[in-house]
Amino acid sequence: MFWLLKTLTEAHVTRSLRRAFITCSCCGGGAMVVINVRRSTMVRPAEATPQRRLWLSNLDLLMPHYHTLSVYFYRPDGSANFFDAAVLRDSLARVLVPFYPMAGRLARGQDGRVVIDCNGEGALFVEADAEATVDDFGDFAPTGGLEQLVPKPNADYTDGISAFPLLLLQVTHFKCGGAALGVGTQHHSVDGVAGLHFINSWSDVARGLGIALQPIIDRTLLRARDPPNPSFTHIEYQPPPSMNTTSDAQVPSPAAAVGIFKFTREQLNRLKAKAPPGGSYSTYVLLAAHVWRCACIARDLPPDQMTKMYIPTDGRQRVQPPLPQGYFGNVIFLTTPIATAGQVTSPEGGPSPAAKIIQEALVRMDASYLQSALDYLEMQPNQKALVRGPHTFRCPSLCFTSWARLPIHDADFGWGRPIFMGPGRIAYEGQSYVLPSAAGDGGLSVAISLQPNHMLKFPKLIYDI
Repeated sequence: MFWLLKTLTEAHVTRSLRRAFITCSCCGGGAMVVINVRRSTMVRPAEATPQRRLWLSNLDLLMPHYHTLSVYFYRPDGSANFFDAAVLRDSLARVLVPFYPMAGRLARGQDGRVVIDCNGEGALFVEADAEATVDDFGDFAPTGGLEQLVPKPNADYTDGISAFPLLLLQVTHFKCGGAALGVGTQHHSVDGVAGLHFINSWSDVARGLGIALQPIIDRTLLRARDPPNPSFTHIEYQPPPSMNTTSDAQVPSPAAAVGIFKFTREQLNRLKAKAPPGGSYSTYVLLAAHVWRCACIARDLPPDQMTKMYIPTDGRQRVQPPLPQGYFGNVIFLTTPIATAGQVTSPEGGPSPAAKIIQEALVRMDASYLQSALDYLEMQPNQKALVRGPHTFRCPSLCFTSWARLPIHDADFGWGRPIFMGPGRIAYEGQSYVLPSAAGDGGLSVAISLQPNHMLKFPKLIYDI
């Protein structure tokens, strides 16, 4: 066997991995829950893989400089080997062969451009126990409690971009018999579609199945034209609007508040019923409009305040020619409707005014616009200035990321499907995620981060349908 399980020494594991504390508001009003790490290993591919440097597209490089965190929760199924670490490590080593970039590290090419060094150094796999139950996490809001279920090495580039794995995994067993799988993927390496392609393929291999869709490891499919020829203005890459006046909306907050809000199919149908006849608005557009409208009101934005919504949009089937099935990388373009708060919260009532603005922005995201975006990015002298961060989505702006159509509940490693999957954290104020119900009943949840004083008003507004 070619693959290697390398047990990490104390020097290789950060203090937060040795013993982590979770603050769960549902655990006795903020009790501390202790996580004990039993083993940390670096899992390498089971066979020799191509040793190469993988060129990254401009879309890859525009991703934020962090690991995207997600957490899966599982109920025990009665098996003696429930979430057995050996099964998971062995299948991980095998799936890292076709998905070999995930075992690599970031590096810089001779021109200084960031690349993935496909060196097979491996993915971090942590085994842990928690003095808690699955139910202690309540509604699974992406707060500090969930974040502690994913390994956190020093990924802030202070030790150099090659100092940390691109893939971080942690299996945590709870005293109720359940388990959580925490996943961290460095955002330059994959977007949500590609990340789920990897995780779901891993779960298939763990069940003894083959990989249903082989990854396409070629980011050059998203190169700009030569010479680049942008034909649109691309407001999505322009700075976000600033506040018109100093108000409590601008007062720095020590920490954002995070909430998760569940909508039944019946509530979503009521939201759709508010749309004007003939509008042909999808549930997704109407929910985005509703969240945007409620955020503007909760933030007490004046009518003339400009507000910008960022909607990550998968370009795989929008570009021409469409990317091949299995393209493995970031293909996230940004749909950015922009309007005044008065337009978004128009007295016409309901979500329809904002929905029209969002719909028109989505219609613009055709092949010519996306090709122009690739060319526009190629011509920017300082792409680092375009990387999204905490300044991008904060008040008065908003990011609305939908996982509603992604196969987030398909990761069955042989012990059943997850009862929940969602973000392990919301990195910035103003970010939100839409999650499908694990029950498949047509319900949706919105997880959102707002300033604490704005979050106090938000729940009543969001459920006023």
